[in-house]
Amino acid sequence: MVGFVFYPPSPRAVTTEVATMLVEMVPPLVQKVGLFVDADDLTIAAVLKSVPLDMLQLHGAESPERVKTIRDTFNKPVIKAIKVETADDIATAADYQPCVDWLLFDAKAPKTMAGALPGGNAISFDWTLLQGLGWSVPWMLSGGLDAENVAEAIAITSAPAVDVSSGVEFEPGRKDPERIRAFLTAVKAAG
Repeated sequence: MVGFVFYPPSPRAVTTEVATMLVEMVPPLVQKVGLFVDADDLTIAAVLKSVPLDMLQLHGAESPERVKTIRDTFNKPVIKAIKVETADDIATAADYQPCVDWLLFDAKAPKTMAGALPGGNAISFDWTLLQGLGWSVPWMLSGGLDAENVAEAIAITSAPAVDVSSGVEFEPGRKDPERIRAFLTAVKAAG
């Protein structure tokens, strides 16, 4: 999967024009995912009109009802990000299982974090909270992952998939090809 961020406050945000050009370079077997944060239907529809996305990732405070509406309205598989600080946060995943195709567990930004985003803050959470847990839908781990810690994260959580963004950047919003290669190498070695 490769993600395109449609959340303007993020340093990783892309316009529909840029995303349209970029998706043309994505190999056919790679899923193109659009990341949205509490977006309304008009915003999502405008992106989908120009950008041929395969999946939608919802990274805001969307309720299970809103997630179901988005999935039904746009007829696209949905990934719902669950922001984690405590076991109670993880428990909310049960409410989303009937209306998502994937769950994504990411670190909840601390209330005291200046300039915090809904995700991509380069922080992790206590991975042991996920030990021994399972869901009726596929899931992935996110939050503060990089080439140095991803093997440990996979070992602790048994995550079947991982998501990375800030962990492969040399500055916010600017990916580093060497860090991407190192991350992929570490994930393959952990598998």
